[in-house]
Amino acid sequence: MNTLKDEQLQELVERAVQAKGFSYSPYSGFQVGAALLCEDGSVYTGCNIENAAFGPTNCAERTAFFKAVSEGKTEFSAIAIAGGRTGEAITDYTYPCGVCRQVMAEFCKSDFRILVAKHKEDYKIYTLEELVPHRFGPDDVL
Repeated sequence: MNTLKDEQLQELVERAVQAKGFSYSPYSGFQVGAALLCEDGSVYTGCNIENAAFGPTNCAERTAFFKAVSEGKTEFSAIAIAGGRTGEAITDYTYPCGVCRQVMAEFCKSDFRILVAKHKEDYKIYTLEELVPHRFGPDDVL
């Protein structure tokens, strides 16, 4: 399993909480932020971006992944996710949806860390293997 220090994880959570503030969520009123740590140490953030047609809506996690991949990054260590109602403190953990988990399965190893967070001192850590134990990935189509 990749090794990350508590300070690195807490900083990643802080970046996710900050990214939550950029959410465009006028329909659900639920803001989500994500911070994706690349193997080289760079971090890409994302927020959920809603659309009146709903289908074109994009989750925070996928926004972070797509930003990173669009700039040539394809090796990742961890992602932090924080979400909650607009204008309210974060009171619960926000987990990645199935589509986001599938995107993670495309790019990440089984020991990729997924942090779900309320704040930098209150988060849970899962591996991709724990959240997607029987995933469909690139090896399944090659």
